[in-house]
Amino acid sequence: MPFAPLLLAALVATPDAGPPRFPADAELRDVFGNRVTLGEAIGEATEEGAPEAKAVVVAFVGTECPLVQITAPRFRAVAEEGRKNGVRVVLIDSNRQDSLSDLAEFRKAHELEAAGVPVLKDPGNVLADRLKAERTPEVFVFGPVREFGLALQYQGRISDQYGVGYARDSATRDDFGLALASVLKGEKVELPRTEVVGCKIGRVHEADPNATVTWATGAGDKPGAAAVIYENCASCHRPGEAAPFALLDYEEAAGWGPMLAEVVSENRMPPWYADPAHGTFSNDARLSAEEKETLLTWVKAGCPEGDPSEAPEPPTFAEGWRIGEPDLVVPMADVPSDIPADGVIQYRYFRADPGFKEDKYIVAAEPRPGNAEVVHHIIVRVLPPGEQRKINPGDALIGYAPGLPPMQLKPGQAYKIEAGSQFLFEMHYTANGRATTDLSRVGLKFLDPDDVPSDGVGGVKNLSLVKSEAVMTHRFEIPPRAKSHEVVASRKAPGDFTLLALTPHMHYRGASFKYELTTPNGETRTLLDVPAYDFNWQLRYDLEEPIRVKKGSTITCTATYDNSAGNPHNPDPTDTVRWGDQSDEEMMIGFLLIALD
Repeated sequence: MPFAPLLLAALVATPDAGPPRFPADAELRDVFGNRVTLGEAIGEATEEGAPEAKAVVVAFVGTECPLVQITAPRFRAVAEEGRKNGVRVVLIDSNRQDSLSDLAEFRKAHELEAAGVPVLKDPGNVLADRLKAERTPEVFVFGPVREFGLALQYQGRISDQYGVGYARDSATRDDFGLALASVLKGEKVELPRTEVVGCKIGRVHEADPNATVTWATGAGDKPGAAAVIYENCASCHRPGEAAPFALLDYEEAAGWGPMLAEVVSENRMPPWYADPAHGTFSNDARLSAEEKETLLTWVKAGCPEGDPSEAPEPPTFAEGWRIGEPDLVVPMADVPSDIPADGVIQYRYFRADPGFKEDKYIVAAEPRPGNAEVVHHIIVRVLPPGEQRKINPGDALIGYAPGLPPMQLKPGQAYKIEAGSQFLFEMHYTANGRATTDLSRVGLKFLDPDDVPSDGVGGVKNLSLVKSEAVMTHRFEIPPRAKSHEVVASRKAPGDFTLLALTPHMHYRGASFKYELTTPNGETRTLLDVPAYDFNWQLRYDLEEPIRVKKGSTITCTATYDNSAGNPHNPDPTDTVRWGDQSDEEMMIGFLLIALD
């Protein structure tokens, strides 16, 4: 059989020249805390009389990494299908923040014990260091090599189906599967090393004893890492919310420290995509330069804890509805919707009748996912009477995305919903590796009955009506493989109004989005520029200072789309893309939240 390439030989030190050998002597712990070597784990995983291992798959995992959750069924399937062919699969967790009980829960949730897949703890990330593993999920395939026994023949990703922020219906290249098949055939692995996309392993690092920034305190009188994380991250990164892991205690945050540094330095977190050169927004989620420096300095110093007694107390959050107890809660359906374990899930639409016998005036609205682990975003639309079969994107009431605040209008403002209207829930789900269900809902608070106008706008209380409008066009075609295709839509203001918020909406091929306002005298200003649109974050941009828009003004929206193969979100670069409700089709909508005088 062929030798593994010399590139891999440099990855793990071995006593003799040649490819890295299977580290059978690596000491690990099972979910009960018992000592077990990697070699013993492989032996315990085999059935009596099973053939000698022809291939061993060692995969590094983390119990909270989203890419691990969605790919865990693959490891189970490989173990079940490969046992008769001598394939052994072992999962290794080297994260300092993952406990043995976390591993036991992970093993049970993905039915790995029944499949004969050991899930082992790597204390002090010794095995991860030895194999130079960096991320989860990262796969190592060992196969027989003459004179060396089991030796490393593949290291890298599973496939290109899932990545940070994107998912495909199927892989265009199954690197792990191809490598394993080659090893079992005794053939050379065509691509022995691939780049891994995923969560960084939460290693134990020696902390700098002289660090000026710790978890507890910062340099001088500045806040430490805990204060920055509590202020900017904890609203989502806490139990019961959409983020995949919590950041409310030192050990958890220190384990995620390297990943935190990566996403902060690359401006992936906190999610915010508005160009600061245009507009000021009250919900701007960006870290300040000082906050960034605090976090990056802390991670670079090895995530020191400092004096725990000096650390701030974790924040507390109101349980339940952020708008307070709703006057009415409307579920999207009578029964939960089934969510598959994997794959790309097309948009789902649910009609719900709130039973309004009279006009209603909404002062607060909050969508809440029934299962935050799989709800990507929600848009709740209002279908007025007589338009029950027509979806008008301008009739959006409120949206949900992780981190997006609910709608809470100012005193004297209300959103009017006509009697007989229905709600349309637009639901976008993302699979997480386990079949589950969801029953999302929207909570509403109504205007005090004493303040309801008797004759519409300007009634007894001179109410200002808030509504959703849209600048949009259905008429576009995005050519195959177009790298930067521009679509423009404009709309004239029919009367005076106050602009409150802007929400761009596109799908997988959306690349950038810009709002511009041209006044009746011809002056043009940019209201919002999103140069790098991200479909994963359906953000609303709330204006710090609402803008008065005069009758005869024009709002123009310019969207660009990337239909090239270089767009990892792109379902099919060979397709001519047109308007459609599903995420593999496209939309071009610039939502406007406005207040009418």
